[in-house]
Amino acid sequence: MVEVPLRGGSISMGIVGTPRFINPILANSLADEGLVSFIYSGLMRKNSIGTLIPDLAEKYEISENGLIYTFILKSNLSFQDGEPVTVDDILFTIDKIKDPIVKSPHKINWSGVGVEKIDEKTIQFTLKKPYPSFLENTTLGIMPLHIWENSPMELNTANTNPIGSGPYMIDGANKQSSGIIDSYELRPFKKFALGMPYVENIGLHFYPNENDLIEALDNGEVDQISSITPLNAENLKEENYQIESSVLPRIFGLFFNQNANQLFVDKTVIRAIDQIVDKNRIVQEVLFGYGVVIDNPIPPNMLEYQKLTGKNILARAEILQKVENDLAKAGWKKGTDGFLEKTTTEKKKKTVTKLEFSISTGNIEELAKTAELIRNDLHAIGMKVDVKTFEIGNLNQNVIRPRKYDVLLFGEIINHESDLFAFWHSTQRNDPGLNVASYTNTKVDKILEDASVIVNKEARIKKYLQFAEEIRKDMPAVFLYSPDFIYIMPKDLKNFKMSNIISPRDHYLNVYKWYIQTENVWKIFVK
Repeated sequence: MVEVPLRGGSISMGIVGTPRFINPILANSLADEGLVSFIYSGLMRKNSIGTLIPDLAEKYEISENGLIYTFILKSNLSFQDGEPVTVDDILFTIDKIKDPIVKSPHKINWSGVGVEKIDEKTIQFTLKKPYPSFLENTTLGIMPLHIWENSPMELNTANTNPIGSGPYMIDGANKQSSGIIDSYELRPFKKFALGMPYVENIGLHFYPNENDLIEALDNGEVDQISSITPLNAENLKEENYQIESSVLPRIFGLFFNQNANQLFVDKTVIRAIDQIVDKNRIVQEVLFGYGVVIDNPIPPNMLEYQKLTGKNILARAEILQKVENDLAKAGWKKGTDGFLEKTTTEKKKKTVTKLEFSISTGNIEELAKTAELIRNDLHAIGMKVDVKTFEIGNLNQNVIRPRKYDVLLFGEIINHESDLFAFWHSTQRNDPGLNVASYTNTKVDKILEDASVIVNKEARIKKYLQFAEEIRKDMPAVFLYSPDFIYIMPKDLKNFKMSNIISPRDHYLNVYKWYIQTENVWKIFVK
């Protein structure tokens, strides 16, 4: 006898936020994006290990030059109201994304992509140049034309009463007296293209903040929550909750602005900062172990690049001694105030340069605490560091955009390898570009340009390894850590898998395979 999943059971999830736009085109919050994952399905879908598999598509073909993608739909596809899913629904969805009036956050992904209906079951996309990550665009949820075509998108009642072709459908909603939805009940969609889900009932409950979310967990109102701080996760762990975590593709580091402070032209100074900052301490004391130390610009969950990490580990005292010796050789000596300075003579005129700078960051507890630990580490060897914290909106508008900082303690989201272009290509060093180190290297520019159009995976990996090596040589930043996505789940939930999470909504991707109840059957009856 073997144990197999049995349909039935229920789970209740807590989410911070209020659902407003439960549609794949406008969803831009945790609440909206989470519901989109339940309600909608695309031509393709990511599985639990991050591999793309056909969803609404029966099959697809990519031309040899990587410019033409042809998809053939499965037969008898249906939306949750019984209407068929057609190529026209796909055309409508993509046209709306491209519509500048709609202002979809996905618009950039579809810019310049030609879309053509070949026949009733076949659709073709034509790219202007190869784009290796394009297939991920086709995980976009498909919206039913017959529901959305006759009213402005942001005013359509389907925003809060959605109909898609995904694994779950709305079975009921609860509204406050103000009209705000505070919970949804979901039930399986029997005609979901990848098979009917096992869990019979899913309750989604919405809360204004993390404290209310955790209170709901403690009260038994919900049995699973996610996207919480490491401190709260550690407290819940002590209360014997089951904690799951998976590293996110977020790169936190110190980004040096050479234009604002010439100190950062000196590689000895940058190397000293990299060696003296105790990254492991940051991961343990700030993230409570929910994160990993990093040393390069490529996220550790991009499996092909994991071998990039690894350094000789020295004792803390040895590191301090080595760094002090290296700085002394470069001319940095401690002055009367105890901080490092360098004296240079040019045209018989002596100039004293102080080794001092400021670190700018957001007023989020984790960032502020990280900045303080870094300042303490650097003070220990004589670097004078001032920490400046800003409200996030102010940081973005008045510090990052005009590049008014010496060093920026900042996090980058690298959803795809191609995102590295935005953070490191020299054309992106001024606002609205995201090259916050104001980094310029023509060799790196060429590598990133070439890599962005290479379809062959092995060849593309080689290019990005070259990129990482160049960044390691130039040291325009000191990379610190990648945080974990944290999820608290009930102990009786099975087949929940969380490897290779790119964004928080990804942990719902294999919801149709979750199960609670089981039965024992003879092995010969198991497919």
